[in-house]
Amino acid sequence: MANSDRRSRQIPNQDRLIALGQAVAERNGGPLPRRKRAKATGKKRVFKIIGLSTLGVVVALVLLVVADYYYIGSKIHHTNVSFLQSDSGPENILLVGSTDRCALKVQNAAYGLCQNGVNGVNSDIVMIIHLDPSTGQVALLSIPRDTFIPNARSTGANKIDAALYEGAGQLASAVEEDFGIPINHYVELNFDTFANVVDALGGVELNFPVPIFDAESGLNIKSPGCYLLDGYHALQVVRARHLQIQPNPTNHIHQQWPQEQESDIARIRRTHEFLRVLAAKVASRGLSNPFTDQSIALSVLSSLQVDQNFSEHHMISLAETFAHVKINNVEQLTYPVASVVGGSYLYKGYYYGDVVFPINPTGAAVIRKVFFVNPNQNTFNYKLLPTPSSINVTVENGTGTTAQAATIGNGLKALGFHVTGVGDRTPVGKANETVVWYGGSPPPSSGNWKSPGLAAAQAIMRKLSGPVIMGYDPAEVTPGALVTVQTGNGVSVVASITKVQPSTATQAKSTNPILEPTLPTNQPLAPYDPRACSPGQVVNTTLSH
Repeated sequence: MANSDRRSRQIPNQDRLIALGQAVAERNGGPLPRRKRAKATGKKRVFKIIGLSTLGVVVALVLLVVADYYYIGSKIHHTNVSFLQSDSGPENILLVGSTDRCALKVQNAAYGLCQNGVNGVNSDIVMIIHLDPSTGQVALLSIPRDTFIPNARSTGANKIDAALYEGAGQLASAVEEDFGIPINHYVELNFDTFANVVDALGGVELNFPVPIFDAESGLNIKSPGCYLLDGYHALQVVRARHLQIQPNPTNHIHQQWPQEQESDIARIRRTHEFLRVLAAKVASRGLSNPFTDQSIALSVLSSLQVDQNFSEHHMISLAETFAHVKINNVEQLTYPVASVVGGSYLYKGYYYGDVVFPINPTGAAVIRKVFFVNPNQNTFNYKLLPTPSSINVTVENGTGTTAQAATIGNGLKALGFHVTGVGDRTPVGKANETVVWYGGSPPPSSGNWKSPGLAAAQAIMRKLSGPVIMGYDPAEVTPGALVTVQTGNGVSVVASITKVQPSTATQAKSTNPILEPTLPTNQPLAPYDPRACSPGQVVNTTLSH
């Protein structure tokens, strides 16, 4: 549909939404240009969020109720987040699920108790929601929590979920520096937020094809069927990443059930499905009762954090722009990764537990697909990437593999890059990912980051295959070079990545013995995964605690 056609369509509750936007702007210092008042059609209803579910259902509910109950907007919790970009145009919302037990208003033994030392602050969920108001395009990218990246902490490499320990700004900068994704807004929810939303909606129905069990999340489905899940049990579903599946109907001993091997990748797959089901519940419910709608809003706002710049006016603007987008039409992808073989990962003398490495060129293809850019565009500012001949690059052998730096350097030369030298570095572990290091000025704490080094690193990264990631650190760049490639295991140069299909690309284990096979970035549900209940299916009562 043409953009003008899309904008000409009447949206539910448009009159009140426009009037509310005007009121917000006037309270904040000035009126908005007035638009022609739309004719009232049919019964007045609260702004429905069929499309806003793509922003993350929790964010959508906040937008919904702020749009209909203006005074509740003052209850939104803002937190200062550094390193956010302020450019207008397409924008990205970093949606984070925090594991901070000490932030919970009511302690729950099922989650682990703060007073018992369960106080780690990590991000179970790291999602980027991409929105382009000019085209109406929406996409969602999940980054697995165990993804090992160079700038996770201010002190250096770690899993991406460890960045949140140093604050929301550190996580935002890590995503920007290592993936080339600008972050404009930040939304954080915790266990309470998630469970409260589900409870306020009266629960969510999910169909379980077979009995499943997860000792760590507490999920225990003893019989197949459609269940009405309250917030407590819905949280068990989306947190489950050690799932065991009943092999046959006669075996009821959990210890004998096989465990799925995909861990966080499988959890992301189920979370995406749960969001679809939850969005359908919100859409079908209609949200037209002022008392229950306020109850939903207050249950969300009590433990939701948004960045200091995410104003009520901007939320309303997003609500109006993306009202008609349906979640089933939105691309939901997972950044491709592969598990490192051998158990706990040893890096620079420290064990990091199970980790996964980002995989390219599939990763570059996923980024391009989510952010709607072509192979020659910079994902950070949508400008053209620099030409290969303008980039001075050095290659350093980071694995000890004979002549690896020379091989990669010659491959980059053949593609037109100006390779000024090759050398060797001491390997940091038995398994190493390739890091495309770049320098230049660091990201500013506020405003927009203009980084020639990041653009050059993107141009080079898109020509590399294997476990590859970008990293910002001027100290790692060879003097005189704009970019330094520190090679890892299984890296190679590819002539073209334009034909890579993110939905199906995989990497065979035999081609890289340090990694397990890479999984598709938009996996279909496994036969045992919970899913939407079928129409007319008998619904069991809510599971007991």
